[in-house]
Amino acid sequence: MKNDELLVAVEADWQAAPLSPARSAMLRYSVKLTHTPGDMIEADVIELRDAGFSDRDILDIAEVVGYYAYVNRIADGLGVTVEDWTTD
Repeated sequence: MKNDELLVAVEADWQAAPLSPARSAMLRYSVKLTHTPGDMIEADVIELRDAGFSDRDILDIAEVVGYYAYVNRIADGLGVTVEDWTTD
């Protein structure tokens, strides 16, 4: 189900958006893993488990975050420019 109002709220400030506790936990984990991967600790995984995510779910989240970081670094390293259809 598409929810344009939620999308706008998340794009404006995901921390203030009306997200479920599980989605908020997932985004906190994802942002931390993206910005400060060396600071990840077991408590970060426990927070996801406490929010209802299985170990498989947590692996999937980490893999998706890691994949996007990888692809962005490759693109940056090769000087790939942003597509015309994207906006900042």
